Amino acid sequence: MKDTVLTGVQQIMIGSRCNSYESALSTLQSIKSAGYDGIELNDFMIKPTPFIVRLLTKFAGMPTGNGGKLDWKKLISESGLKVISLHSYLNSIEANPEAVAKEAMNFGTDTVVITGMYRFDYGNASEVKKLAERLNKAGEALLPYGVKLLYHNHNVELQKVSEEKTALDFIALNTDPGYVNFELDTYWLADGGADVTALVKKLSDRMVMWHINDRGCRKQGPFITPILKEDAAELGTGNMALGSILETVQEAAKVKAIVLETHKNWIDNDPIKSLTLSAQWFKKNKLSPTLQ
Repeated sequence: MKDTVLTGVQQIMIGSRCNSYESALSTLQSIKSAGYDGIELNDFMIKPTPFIVRLLTKFAGMPTGNGGKLDWKKLISESGLKVISLHSYLNSIEANPEAVAKEAMNFGTDTVVITGMYRFDYGNASEVKKLAERLNKAGEALLPYGVKLLYHNHNVELQKVSEEKTALDFIALNTDPGYVNFELDTYWLADGGADVTALVKKLSDRMVMWHINDRGCRKQGPFITPILKEDAAELGTGNMALGSILETVQEAAKVKAIVLETHKNWIDNDPIKSLTLSAQWFKKNKLSPTLQ
């Protein structure tokens, strides 16, 4: 990894703060002021959002707001942020790769990310191999437009599909690095009980982007057994070995961007306060020219 990379925020964090053009612009300007270079967009948040998506994201604690009705090209231009990548759907690429590629390029990015499959059996080896084939074809279809495809994991890809291999292993083994690489989410790897640094080393330079988060508990004492529920935490305030993971990423991978995505458990229930606090971790580790 280069000494400096782009840093950004995932759009899903700010849906509740984008209910009007003015509020969205102010939110993007806050991201810029905190020191981040850019934002990672979701195609379901930059156009009218389907009801089921609004329902699912609201249930997950990260509502999309009214952002789908706003002019995101103009918003981003006014904010001074870069677009790091665009999250899309595999079936959208399969249906019309040109449209997806042009949408990404319209925002100035050459990277499209598939963020997992809905209601998909990641424990079925046959289905996972078929998914890998589909990813290969989708990545190949985007290449003529100069657009690259990345796959973003959650914890479900850690399901075993054989005695020794997980779904993530199968996806990596059965995809061509010329067509498909990875936006590795280390929070979900840790949540699934994986050896995060070992997986970073295994993927090596196929890890092109890093989704970062921390895990901890904001509950105040007294602490009583048997167990505390951990959730997302601002970078450097939780229990993940982010420093060790960073060292491994710098040694083993060729990451071009690190994107913050924390989930609902924000300090004071405020995503802007949360991402501003997390920016201090980026600054401490001198990961972006903006933050030095």
